[in-house]
Amino acid sequence: MLRLALALMALLGLAACGADHTFAPQAEVDAARYVEGPPTYIVLYTGINDRNGSGAHSALLVNASQRVLFDPAGTFTHPRAPVQGDVHYGITDSVLAAFLDYHARDSATEKFHVVERRLYVSPEVAEMILRKVQANGAVPKAQCASSISAILRSVPGFESVPSTWFPIKLGEGFGQLPGVTTRIVTEENDGSDQHNVIFVDKKGNRV
Repeated sequence: MLRLALALMALLGLAACGADHTFAPQAEVDAARYVEGPPTYIVLYTGINDRNGSGAHSALLVNASQRVLFDPAGTFTHPRAPVQGDVHYGITDSVLAAFLDYHARDSATEKFHVVERRLYVSPEVAEMILRKVQANGAVPKAQCASSISAILRSVPGFESVPSTWFPIKLGEGFGQLPGVTTRIVTEENDGSDQHNVIFVDKKGNRV
């Protein structure tokens, strides 16, 4: 057990070297700023590998005084969404659709879907989470879920969110918060056709 723990620590140390330190000029960030307006909310995205059921990635959309995407250790890029650390700015509906399409995809060797869990929060809470993701900085590889977990757990009302490295566990824990709504996004309904989105309840059953 000790050997396993030491090996894991070594791998994490190597992963830390892979943090993305992309930092767009502030002028680009200011120009890209996108304000959706009320109501304020956050959305936790969980990418899941359909072939083995494992959690592939976690990301957090924050709609506060502006809408941003915290994509820790992510590989998504968009020409209209400049990045500072791991915070993508200018998250319009089309940019968000591109993000979902990027993660909910099929290929000859891979198949993924995305679980989207949305929670409406007060403007004060949304702004607090926005400031925390902005202050967090670039996240080392493989620490997407743990970084989001740590941020949420530091916000009053989110203490029950599990402290975890695993996207699925984070998503399931977040899904137990009162008021969370859930939908599943696949390549066939990547967000562009709301009539084909699959809605599920807290137990994962279609509704």
